[in-house]
Amino acid sequence: MTDGEYMKLPNLFEDRMKNLLGDEYEEFLRCYQKPHFGGLRINTLKISPEEFEHLCPFSIKKIPWITNGYYYDINEQPARHPYYYAGLYYIQEPSAMTPASLLPVKPGDRVLDLCAAPGGKSTELGAKLKGEGLLVSNDISSSRAKALLKNIELFGIGNILVLSEAPGKLAQAFPEFFDKILVDAPCSGEGMFRKSPSIMQNWEQYGVEYYNQMQKEIIINSARMLKPGGMMLYSTCTFSPEENEGTIAFLLKECPDFHVIDALPDTDERKRLGISYEGFDHGRPEWVDGPDELRHCIRLWPHKIDGEGHFIALLKKEDRGSYHSDIINDNAATDDFLSGRDGKKIQTKAVSKNKSFTKNNTILQNKAYIQNKTSQNKSILSDEATGFIRHIKPLSDVEGLLKQGRILVQQDRVYLVPEGFEEIKGLRTLRQGLYLGDMKKNRFQPSQALAMALKTSDYESVINLSSDDPDVIRYLKCETLTVDGPVDGGDGSGLKLVCVDGFPLGWGKLNNNILKNMYLPGWRWM
Repeated sequence: MTDGEYMKLPNLFEDRMKNLLGDEYEEFLRCYQKPHFGGLRINTLKISPEEFEHLCPFSIKKIPWITNGYYYDINEQPARHPYYYAGLYYIQEPSAMTPASLLPVKPGDRVLDLCAAPGGKSTELGAKLKGEGLLVSNDISSSRAKALLKNIELFGIGNILVLSEAPGKLAQAFPEFFDKILVDAPCSGEGMFRKSPSIMQNWEQYGVEYYNQMQKEIIINSARMLKPGGMMLYSTCTFSPEENEGTIAFLLKECPDFHVIDALPDTDERKRLGISYEGFDHGRPEWVDGPDELRHCIRLWPHKIDGEGHFIALLKKEDRGSYHSDIINDNAATDDFLSGRDGKKIQTKAVSKNKSFTKNNTILQNKAYIQNKTSQNKSILSDEATGFIRHIKPLSDVEGLLKQGRILVQQDRVYLVPEGFEEIKGLRTLRQGLYLGDMKKNRFQPSQALAMALKTSDYESVINLSSDDPDVIRYLKCETLTVDGPVDGGDGSGLKLVCVDGFPLGWGKLNNNILKNMYLPGWRWM
């Protein structure tokens, strides 16, 4: 679509929006004459926005309501730059950055991102945790969960559990467990028609009601997992009142201990952060005959801001006992279908009425069990692994980590699990903790994930390349390099942390000026 040319929208969609927007409709329609906006969000675990502005090799402009978000020219390709491979930023539509920015996550929180793939929101939530607490990122699709894992590890986030489970099963495993929950629910995607016109076909095939039923099941199961006093943020990328205010009204009716609260910082905090929410709109309770507190919800319209359509509701659970909903009736089918945003159906199990929820959470650490495991871990963690890990500054106290039960070995793979947790059973788990590497015969091979979680100061021997050095691209293509320049620290051979402008990319093994490339083949520059 060229600038000034109208996008062809489904007739039924146009009729719905005319009825909803009235006099605003023509202005809304004109936004479909304009191209979508490209956005990237800075990884504050690795670099500050101010540092990135100084370093950035392409044209960027601040997104007014995101402290670490920027517009970029969609004719440029920031995903084809070494800084992207160093995990310095995430490519994300500007409005889609909003939900994770407004969930008030603090270091030490237990956080769930329930419908997390491909990882845009999880990577921001993980950055907010600053390595403390726990991030559980889940997606019911195993293929999408693999993409989610890659993006989380690319960002250098290690205090993670990455799962691929149905919400009902997670609700059984994590009753009232999380301080914060983000539910970016599968939806009809009306707000993304301009950015991804192919979504219109899925909208016409499934419609609003299909997704709304799914959202109700998801949000009720999410409510079960939130601690009393905790906060849950629900978001969609659709305009549909049924999927937005309607879903929140449904939750408020079924879970009277939940209330919608104002998600935006107060005026003084906005000034301190240097952000503006001009153009944000309130929720519309009148569209669903719902309670007035729905006005605290937030609507992002593409004719009011430089971004696509989004809906956001921040909810707080009263700190007074637990709630177990019986909303799923006895007649619910045993096999339900959930769907990702690609419209593909994914089979899962429905939650039946009066399902009991055990208080013995599957991943709460059993101290006696961990103490027994400590001696086992000592015996199975090889000398080579111990020696290498000891040279990573944040992990140098290997013995202390073993005593705490934080070193986990599974089939020769070594993990650093989040503090207070240990391996879980009975859930489809892609990753628990930071994957440190593999114990091979008489050696230890560090992982790509470990490299991404480090700073250059964390390892003694570094090869630092400039972003405009052709060897950077060669390295990212998994090619062997000849190293003529200096190597920082260590001797002239052995394992090296390969970096670009001081930011880690991966590992290599140097011998006689020849660097054997250890970059993860599945991540290579194509």
